[in-house]
Amino acid sequence: MARPEEKAQAMLNKWVKMKGQGENYAQIQASKRRPYLASLCEHLHDAETWRRQIIHEISTNISKIQNPGLGEHAIRDMNDMINKSLREKWHWNRRIKELGGRDFNRVERLEQLAEGDDQAGNASIGLKGSGGYRYFGAAKELPGVKEMFARNAAKITKRKRGDVYKYITPDYYGLRDEDDGILLEMEEAASIKKRRALDIARADFQAQQNDEVVDGDPYKFYYESDDEPEGMGGIMGAADAVAAHVAIPTEDIVARTILERKKKELLASLL
Repeated sequence: MARPEEKAQAMLNKWVKMKGQGENYAQIQASKRRPYLASLCEHLHDAETWRRQIIHEISTNISKIQNPGLGEHAIRDMNDMINKSLREKWHWNRRIKELGGRDFNRVERLEQLAEGDDQAGNASIGLKGSGGYRYFGAAKELPGVKEMFARNAAKITKRKRGDVYKYITPDYYGLRDEDDGILLEMEEAASIKKRRALDIARADFQAQQNDEVVDGDPYKFYYESDDEPEGMGGIMGAADAVAAHVAIPTEDIVARTILERKKKELLASLL
């Protein structure tokens, strides 16, 4: 059959079909088109049908964008169409859940995590840029795209524990702090300064206690000279008592204090 006759036959078939549908022709034809908004769909079966249609469109465009000979502008436009279809599919997934169907958004996210979809993206689902925008096929090699992901790759690479331990040296644990001798000099200067301050505090304490001693007081402290024998507990008289931050009397001092108290009690009983 010649071409004009085929066209005429097709037009005749279309007219006959339209005539048979009558006044509902426009409504029936509109029902065959995917709604602009997913919220306009009221039936779960229709929503799943439109979702499958979008997935088919995405698959077709991803197959086409693998050809680098399309040109930069065509590749960018097709990549934008794929991202638009992905956003539309997300809305249809949400609508299907609202109508009582499966939660496809959650299922797809779990699949992406299983495939290793991170900030850099996976080769099978496209490189993921800012704002969730993805690059597919030849769009990954566009000017500026490859460099952008090369800069961000080092930032998002996760370091393993073995890599962390690889760069730990003895300096991290402070094992070489004394090799240069600076720390030893600082420690020696701090020790001398602290020793001098302790000697001054000891001398002031001894002078203050000597001024407060009252004759005849049985509880007064007796301060030993530097040549006195060692007391109990390793305390060498009043000097070491001050160094211990507490003036602890020796056993000899306690014995003499008790003896003085007993003498006073005995004199009081006789008088």
